[in-house]
Amino acid sequence: MSTTHSLLKWIERLLLVVGLALLGWYAKVWIVAEYTQWKTPEQYVTVRPALPGEGGNAAGTSGAFTPDIGTVLARLEAPTLQLSTVVLQGSDDATLAKGAGHIEDTPLPDEAGNIGIAGHRDTIFRPLRYTRVGDEFDLETANAVYHYRVTNTKIVEPDDVYVLDPTPKPTLTLVTCWPFEFIGHAPKRFIVQAELVP
Repeated sequence: MSTTHSLLKWIERLLLVVGLALLGWYAKVWIVAEYTQWKTPEQYVTVRPALPGEGGNAAGTSGAFTPDIGTVLARLEAPTLQLSTVVLQGSDDATLAKGAGHIEDTPLPDEAGNIGIAGHRDTIFRPLRYTRVGDEFDLETANAVYHYRVTNTKIVEPDDVYVLDPTPKPTLTLVTCWPFEFIGHAPKRFIVQAELVP
């Protein structure tokens, strides 16, 4: 009886320590994500040299500059969806825990082409579930604010990376997992494509 009681006490203490450790880890992740979301345009990395009349300090030139993973590049907003998030370089789990992530090997914000941005369906990109054709997104960089209008949404397999192929018009492609209510690793991807508004 005494041995069982002692064993249960140790298990109780172990579970308490594990619980406190997990709570501390969650608090750290939440604080880092919140801090990252408060970045302002003056703190974004400039992807291309500023044009006359634009602010910013150039960190590189189009096509020749690759920002470090986790660098804040822009802010993505969709007021009608109540979506507002910073866009960081990279699409790894650590980056997506802080905000939306620019998908490597697609054009950077401020560059022409099909810009790919990923985000988690249960945090940053949760509002995408309500996206409709015609909704508008703003992509704000250190140099400018670009306005995009949604042209289509689709559900694809994870291997259907053709959605990130070059497009004839400047395009913003948002990628998140689907279905939104799925528990665990979702089997498909929800895609939102929007074209630049002249």
